[in-house]
Amino acid sequence: MKRSEIEDKLRVLKMDYARIQGDVEKLESVGGDAKPALNQLEQMELEIKTLKKELRSLHQD
Repeated sequence: MKRSEIEDKLRVLKMDYARIQGDVEKLESVGGDAKPALNQLEQMELEIKTLKKELRSLHQD
């Protein structure tokens, strides 16, 4: 994947992450089940970490 593609994907993931985080807060405030959203956030964190690692490896080349 190219550097620009990784950066674009990171931007989208970060925006989605912030949106879902807001959803979790809303769900928790009304006593809803936030577990699926929390699981989704965990998966997104892993993907962000992987993409950042890829980006760092491109800088080293």
